Amino acid sequence: MEEAARAGKGEMEPESLYNLLQLPKAEGMPAEVELPQGERKKYLPPTSRGDPKFKELQKVLVEWINAKLLPEHIVVRSLEEDIFDGLILHHLFQMLTGLRLEVEEMALTAPNQRRKLETVLEAVNRSLQVEGQPLPWSMEAIFSKDLLATLHLLVALAKRFQPDLPLPPNVQVEVITMERTKSGLKSEKSVEQLTESGTDKDQPAKDVFDELFKLAPEKVNAVKEAIVSFVNQNLGRLGLSVQNLDTQFADGVLLLLLIGQLEGFFLHLKEFYLTPTSPAEMLHNVTLALELLKDEGLLSYPLNPEGSHPVLGTAGGWPPPPQPCLGLTGGPAAPCPADIVNKDTKSTLRVLHGLYRKHKPKDRANGTPHGPPD
Repeated sequence: MEEAARAGKGEMEPESLYNLLQLPKAEGMPAEVELPQGERKKYLPPTSRGDPKFKELQKVLVEWINAKLLPEHIVVRSLEEDIFDGLILHHLFQMLTGLRLEVEEMALTAPNQRRKLETVLEAVNRSLQVEGQPLPWSMEAIFSKDLLATLHLLVALAKRFQPDLPLPPNVQVEVITMERTKSGLKSEKSVEQLTESGTDKDQPAKDVFDELFKLAPEKVNAVKEAIVSFVNQNLGRLGLSVQNLDTQFADGVLLLLLIGQLEGFFLHLKEFYLTPTSPAEMLHNVTLALELLKDEGLLSYPLNPEGSHPVLGTAGGWPPPPQPCLGLTGGPAAPCPADIVNKDTKSTLRVLHGLYRKHKPKDRANGTPHGPPD
């Protein structure tokens, strides 16, 4: 792992950054003394490590992690060497969920690294809602730099928190499982599936904002200006205005007030934080806003929730239980409350666009710029 301040996104393109990565050399077959009696261990033969789709999967995941951790000036070079001690996984989890974990920031000894990794993995498993299930990863596997286990874990995180990430489909690798028995080493070959088969049915529907940012980035500002104008027309009744859509909705206050104006809600001040001072309070506000939109049919749960976040500050109120992301009705995108708190522009636009479509002015004067895509 390398921590380095970077002057800006233009300093190094993702492709050139990835080309700097030094993937681990092929792992040879173990000697008998390396495998205790009765222990089983999987090994990747050189042919599997050199498989183009297997290497592409690692590349996509490394670039995804680096993009997520760019604000923290963290650069991942090797999934085998950089994930095992829990530091990267800790920062990635906090970035994806907006939740803070009370763990040691820099664990320098092996016992401390194990404890940290175990705590982080417990939180990750809760967020993935896989507690109590047999998993292809474990604390021991990740800590021992098991590349297969690490990839399974990262693929699960990507599918949960960024389902539109273009993971290469149907990645399969041949693995050799070694076991030391009384009569010596025993080996068997098998095929391990890392990503699902790609079919038209499996692919998520195209999202209008993903397409906008990808195919027509020059129009993004026009869309933002139209939504900001719509927001200010409604918040102006409260003497409020928005200048920066990217940042002013991160604490959830203006979003709640806007929903109240448009949907006719009266929100008691005890229900939200009017002046949030922590990420936890901001997350509470945004979660409440998305719950209200869900109740009005503008948002829906793609997964069955276990319950809403409790009011923070009460006994047992933090950290809250894991929540599924909320998805726009009729759309593939699933903006999480943490995305809004983390000032993700596309997620903020998706939520505001749902309100815009329902409450946009019916008549537009000639010459007025077109609003967001319908």
